[in-house]
Amino acid sequence: MADLFDRTARDPAGAPRPLADRLRPARLVDVIGQERVLSPDGPLGAMLKAGSLSSVILWGPPGVGKTTLARLIAAETDLEFVQVSAIFTGVPDLRKLFEAARLRSREGRGTLLFVDEIHRFNKAQQDGFLPYMEDGTIVLVGATTENPSFELNAALLSRAQVIVLERLTPAHLERLAQRAERALGRALPLTGEAREALVAMADGDGRALLNLVEQVMAWEVGQPLAPAELARRLNRRAAVYDKGGEAHYNLISALHKAVRGSDPDAALYWLARMLEGGEDPRFLARRITRMAAEDIGLADPQALSLCLAAWDSYERMGSPEGELALAGAVVWLALAPKSNAVYTAFGAARAAARETGSLPPPGHILNAPTRLMKSLGYGAGYVYDHDAEDGFSGQDYFPEGMTRPVFYLPPERGMERELKKRLDWFARQRARRRGG
Repeated sequence: MADLFDRTARDPAGAPRPLADRLRPARLVDVIGQERVLSPDGPLGAMLKAGSLSSVILWGPPGVGKTTLARLIAAETDLEFVQVSAIFTGVPDLRKLFEAARLRSREGRGTLLFVDEIHRFNKAQQDGFLPYMEDGTIVLVGATTENPSFELNAALLSRAQVIVLERLTPAHLERLAQRAERALGRALPLTGEAREALVAMADGDGRALLNLVEQVMAWEVGQPLAPAELARRLNRRAAVYDKGGEAHYNLISALHKAVRGSDPDAALYWLARMLEGGEDPRFLARRITRMAAEDIGLADPQALSLCLAAWDSYERMGSPEGELALAGAVVWLALAPKSNAVYTAFGAARAAARETGSLPPPGHILNAPTRLMKSLGYGAGYVYDHDAEDGFSGQDYFPEGMTRPVFYLPPERGMERELKKRLDWFARQRARRRGG
């Protein structure tokens, strides 16, 4: 594999080059972990096979090969590769790039413009790409770790295909480590278990793994290091978690669904993942309370109170003590009987309220504080339920002319089993009195 990678330790100017840069593949077939998109039937593979490359957005976590793929695609299609970062590039810089690409196009050579962190461009900057994409001046390859649906303009997305790159698995990272060992001419001074720990530290990031390998290879050790010795020398890489991005929404969704699915272990895991990532516990307290109202409801009336108590406990104690109260609430919710009957009923009631507009209440339940209002029939015929048989009058409280709907349908679970019995009794009494 000596001809596939540039293993020179220094660049032409004499500066040292990181191992991750030296081991960039020189061919698409040597890219690890993205076989799905590069296969003949995959989105990139099909484009290259047909010889028809369109603008694309490469979306994936850090260290999965976005920059490498962009370089290799340019080489494969014989396009001039131009790379910029949205962090350091402004509108004047872009104008110069577009003009250079236009001159290049007149000379018969195309330009692949690779924009790293493209989501950091604002709307006006993103709009600036559109005319040059449309007339073929550039083929845009954007790279982002953020969900394009949230971060990129619809106009830009309509002119580019979003290609999702996958997080590297432990097997992919192990292949990458072996590639580094061959390039460096020696094995990592680690036991098998320590090697697995090193792969885990990289957390799916190939660049991070190669940086860790480079550190380990620089150590002078007499015998292979065990996991404990490795941990003393290296810090675990912080988990990727953007509190304002897609990871935020994906993880809270995972926590909510684990609770709904009655899996306390999974729920605790996702709660811990978010806390370890730096999520605001108050946000979690609010969402956990929402879960109690939406997914447990009256099947366990204690659930909502318990969540509010956990929230209050966090406010009083702070981290880390208060987080234990949130964990207790999560376990309770996961094990509680589930019902979305109130959630569904309230949604249906709101829909009915929108459809019926401004229909007034029936006359017998109108407020009648004055003689005039009483003379107009306000409150006439109202039956005081406490004076009625069994404390239930059975009167109709919906607007006149509106067919009585049924919104609340409690399931045979938890406390709502008893509530259903009450509802059924009221329905029977209402029918009996209506018949009488």
